Amino acid sequence: MANAYYLNKYEDLRDLGQAALVELDNASTYPEISRDVTKALFLALQKKQVFSVTTVGRDDPAWQALQENLNSHQAMQALLAIRENLKVNGLLVGTVTEYQPYPRLAIGLRLKLLDLTDGQLLWGVDQVWDSTDRNVQKRIHAYFRKELRSGSGTSPLSQELVTISPLEFVKFAAHEVAQTLDASDK
Repeated sequence: MANAYYLNKYEDLRDLGQAALVELDNASTYPEISRDVTKALFLALQKKQVFSVTTVGRDDPAWQALQENLNSHQAMQALLAIRENLKVNGLLVGTVTEYQPYPRLAIGLRLKLLDLTDGQLLWGVDQVWDSTDRNVQKRIHAYFRKELRSGSGTSPLSQELVTISPLEFVKFAAHEVAQTLDASDK
């Protein structure tokens, strides 16, 4: 995922403490995918343990207020109000830019993490994962060997699950997103 993300080299994300992950907006034709991707991102971010994460779902009244306030001219004031209301220092927002479950798996994500104290962009991702891309396939196999192996052996069918299961593919993309949060891992 080199060059597909931005990480502010002057800030340590571990100092953020608590961030709110807002259920992703959805520009795809699959309305339920934003909830699935948000859940997968939440789990991957929790596992990474760079900062603590809470979620704000679409059914939460704060979600609509966030959508309206972030696009307003008084965005800086809105960020401070969000910080006080949600009791967090960071806000992770984004969009599922595309999703295709067949004939091949593909998902596009655009995410950004804002520091609510000063409105600064701390981190961002803009990436499309396509299961037919050879580079993505190599990363999927590496992911499987490192993250999913249980027991002594792995079957070829189990390894291919990530490239044929929409849920496993989303988990893979979320894992890759979470890996970009820590420059020390590179």
